[in-house]
Amino acid sequence: DLVVATGGLGPTEDDLTREAIAAALDETPTIDPALEAELRDWFAGRGLAMPERNRKQAWLIPSAQALPNPNGTAPGWDVRRDGKRIVAMPGVPREMTPMWEERKLLGIGESSVEESLDELVHSTAPTVATYAKNDGVHVRIADKAATAAAADARIERMEAEVRARLGDHVWGVDDETLGGVVGRGLVARGWRLAVADALTAGELARALADAPEAARWLAGALVVPGADASTLEREVRPLGAQVILLVPAGASESELRLYAPDRPRGQTIRYRTPAEARRRALLSGLDLLRRALAN
Repeated sequence: DLVVATGGLGPTEDDLTREAIAAALDETPTIDPALEAELRDWFAGRGLAMPERNRKQAWLIPSAQALPNPNGTAPGWDVRRDGKRIVAMPGVPREMTPMWEERKLLGIGESSVEESLDELVHSTAPTVATYAKNDGVHVRIADKAATAAAADARIERMEAEVRARLGDHVWGVDDETLGGVVGRGLVARGWRLAVADALTAGELARALADAPEAARWLAGALVVPGADASTLEREVRPLGAQVILLVPAGASESELRLYAPDRPRGQTIRYRTPAEARRRALLSGLDLLRRALAN
């Protein structure tokens, strides 16, 4: 029912996992334009031209969806056909381990999303597809029709149905970011935010500071590695913000604390490695803010 494979997803001639899966299923790999664009952006961001041999890392077969790899150039494959499943991931541990963990940003993973959407993922007009991304599960709705208006109307009806099924797990559309959603919520209430963080090494502060008009609503962010909640609160209170988010350190778990004018909130996250702690603290902290501001 399930085959899990690691390794063989690189760009060289002896990286043959994709070819083996395609041959076993009698399907032909083709270049996925979106994956190729992501690969070229990855190299460009490092001041490099992408070698042509890396284009094979943008291959997909009809039964496969790409599994994002935030730490390398080799996307994985999630292949599903006839009730069977093959999952292929890179062999490099620092790339494979984060991909192995199901992404549950905003309280729901890709498999749960697809289960909630049920028959909608089999729709052909419009099409509905799910993708696990770094900021959560993306649901893409696409259509083509004789006129743009007709396509837009069908997409709008489908979006309404998707939102009805997924509820408050939906946090944005298109190019929106979690930081931007948090910022809009703070501006709407006339509140300012201060963050004290001992886990994400500044990634949480960066995600917020990069959002539009952050100067209007972000009072400041402190990074204090290894600090407990009481230390963080003592350090951040002088910033005078109405909303305070604390992300204290912990060996294997951390209790995030959010203080807002209406009531305090909290969320416990658990992790096994420093990298996992940073990732979970970043996503859970932003989600805790988003949900508090949505109510």
